[in-house]
Amino acid sequence: MATLGGKRQAEGSQNSLEIEDLARFAVDEHNKKQNALLEFKKVINVKTQVVSGTMYHITVEAADGGKNKVYEAKVWVKPWMNFKEVQEFTLVGDA
Repeated sequence: MATLGGKRQAEGSQNSLEIEDLARFAVDEHNKKQNALLEFKKVINVKTQVVSGTMYHITVEAADGGKNKVYEAKVWVKPWMNFKEVQEFTLVGDA
């Protein structure tokens, strides 16, 4: 059972269609807000945190001008409200 507020590794979810959709959503939202052209490549790691809903901490690889880079995205989801929001999207480094 998840601990309220505690982050935990989401094992095997890198291959999950739901997680990939959230990662693509995060990249798309970043592109809109920053007028960027990142291209989603793959999900590297996922952690979940139970809040009012679920906070997904997704490590994403995306291409920026042909160079692959790693980003950390925090996506807040409240499925009962049909709510999904990118809280943070930060560059971690080169892939």
